[in-house]
Amino acid sequence: MCLGIPGELVRFVADQPDLALVEVSGVGRRINVALLADEQLQPGDWVLVHVGFALSKISETEAQAVLAYLEEMGQPYADELDALRTSNIG
Repeated sequence: MCLGIPGELVRFVADQPDLALVEVSGVGRRINVALLADEQLQPGDWVLVHVGFALSKISETEAQAVLAYLEEMGQPYADELDALRTSNIG
């Protein structure tokens, strides 16, 4: 199963303007933010992450609500977090 998971933007990757580090439920990983180039993302912003790409900018309130719902899913969400821990872009 592939989920869209909220992540908080921590920082942009030096020398790779299309990549940023996000934190998803305590798991840090690099994602591609090129699809949101017009959003003027800043550290602290929340984005919806799917298969290594930021698909949309979302509010912190929405992010927290989605994370709470995902945590209730149990094992599918745990599996997705494990996949994030072992994956890498760039």
